[in-house]
Amino acid sequence: MQKTVYAIEYPFAIDRGLGRLAIQADYAEHVEQLMKQLLFTNPGERVNRPDFGCGIRRMVFAPNSQESASLAQVTIYQALEKYLGTVIRVDEVEVTAQEEKLSIQIKYLLKVRREQRYLNIEVE
Repeated sequence: MQKTVYAIEYPFAIDRGLGRLAIQADYAEHVEQLMKQLLFTNPGERVNRPDFGCGIRRMVFAPNSQESASLAQVTIYQALEKYLGTVIRVDEVEVTAQEEKLSIQIKYLLKVRREQRYLNIEVE
């Protein structure tokens, strides 16, 4: 059974046909949007949740080394567990430093569907 969710599309968009905020009805895509919000939000960016986020964008400006990638890996894993642990089970986070970018691969399980999924992101 597929779980239906109606959430505001991220990033925000207008559904021009309906003249209202675009919504996300697919549960797996909704969870992926939540993960991206968490990854790209810098701690301190949200007024009512100052510790929310892991700020991977600012990690790009750190010296790009295996040590930085390891720090990012731990930070991402902890943030996903803390804020999305009720929705997903994080099986693996792999971060590699490749020249001027960070390559992030996340293997996770959607708890509601018992479905294995992957999220791959490159941050330049």
